[in-house]
Amino acid sequence: MIFSFKKLISNFGLVFIFVLLCVSANAAGTDSSSENYMDTYKEAKKIIARAEKMEKKEKTIKANQLYSKAFEKLQEAHKSDRNNPDILNYLGFTLRKIGKYDEAEKFYIAGLKIKPDHNGINEYLGELYVQTNRIKLAEERLAVLKNCNCEEYQELKKIIQNK
Repeated sequence: MIFSFKKLISNFGLVFIFVLLCVSANAAGTDSSSENYMDTYKEAKKIIARAEKMEKKEKTIKANQLYSKAFEKLQEAHKSDRNNPDILNYLGFTLRKIGKYDEAEKFYIAGLKIKPDHNGINEYLGELYVQTNRIKLAEERLAVLKNCNCEEYQELKKIIQNK
């Protein structure tokens, strides 16, 4: 009986150590993935830059493919940081670029709830409003940017005036 008891304790110890190692490895994996979301975000921004180049060359199909790919990367980053207005801004941006205006607007609005004075979101949401023929709402976004002394204000103002 004593021998069995010692064996039981020994086996329990091995199982306990194994469980600790598994939990430790899983926790390390979680930490690294949450740290890597910014790398994923940066990758998405690089893809967006390539898409914009394709768009300027009027290679619309390739640009849309790249915007879609960037959107997927941004979704990955968004899973790790749901309250990052920059990620929400680019989620909206990529969707707007491929013509999914309703979905894009939701991401922009979510970003503004976190940071109402976000220059990029205000500009891009204003552009979406111009694209969807809601000029009054675009002018509201412009009013938010009025005192920022920023490029976003000038860009949106120009887009509204050219409509």
